[in-house]
Amino acid sequence: MSSRLDDELSRLVSAGVLRQYQADSIRDAADAEIDAALADPGRPLPQSGAKAPEPAKPKAPPVEPHPNALVEVLGYIGGALLLGAVALLTLANWGEMGRAARVSTGTTAAIVLLGAAVVLALLRRHEQLSSALASLGCCVAGFATYVAVEGEAGRVVGVAVALALAVVGLWWLDGSSLLVATFGILAVGVLVITADVLTPDTGSAANSAGIAGTGFIVVAFVFAMLGLVRDQVTSWSLAGAAMFSSSICWLVQERGEIMALAVGTAGPAALLVAYGRTRRSAYAVVGCAILLVIWPTSLYQLTDNMAGVAIGLVVASGVLLLAVLMLSRRRSNE
Repeated sequence: MSSRLDDELSRLVSAGVLRQYQADSIRDAADAEIDAALADPGRPLPQSGAKAPEPAKPKAPPVEPHPNALVEVLGYIGGALLLGAVALLTLANWGEMGRAARVSTGTTAAIVLLGAAVVLALLRRHEQLSSALASLGCCVAGFATYVAVEGEAGRVVGVAVALALAVVGLWWLDGSSLLVATFGILAVGVLVITADVLTPDTGSAANSAGIAGTGFIVVAFVFAMLGLVRDQVTSWSLAGAAMFSSSICWLVQERGEIMALAVGTAGPAALLVAYGRTRRSAYAVVGCAILLVIWPTSLYQLTDNMAGVAIGLVVASGVLLLAVLMLSRRRSNE
């Protein structure tokens, strides 16, 4: 089988157009056709008037029985209850708990969550549940590390540990919950590195905001790349959320309104292009939501006048409608 077909099938699976079992069926059919052609080189090709052979029907997806779904739901509830119990125990007794008790509580919860995720992954059952438990375990492990180390170093090391575990989980498991957890960890990491590493004690919050805005652009790029190998819809939607976070940071930065507009427009524009190519509604929802927040806010900070905001929105709307008309006319001519 040609590598070109294999790459195209992988791309369609990543985009959500095909399921993995459907891609496997197409790949098997192509292999069978090539083997038949090699075994009988003189076999005549089908004529244009002849009836083409029916394509191989994809294998039916495996139907999971209802008890499996019940087990998965119970697993979600169990993980959430464990995390809630740890949170309540920690908040209620934080002042009375010693350092060893704090560390042991967080470490035990992290080991239980990660251990359950590893067992389910090794048994190759309930992959979504395994991914969800792993995402919770990564966050709890990062918190436990922060409690153990303490201070600024504890925050940095805690984020590093949580991110390392999340990366291992993404490499091993395939679940959107790990992508969401990774986004949350990277977002916290941007704020921690900005406040504790890159910004001096005498620096202003406005200057720190610009550094954080740049960090969120890097996070958006990371998730854009992750979308090529993992759940594309979730990854690219989170990339749009990172661009939104960057825009908010630039709004706090002194004279950062223009940068906020640029970032807040580039992210949604990429998502809307992706929507036009794939028709995934999540791209349109996230992109339009970012535009509806960033454009009015940025224009108001620039003009300090509601009339200026209205004029800016009318101009932007006119440009978008003109682009729609030009693209529609071009398509009709083609």
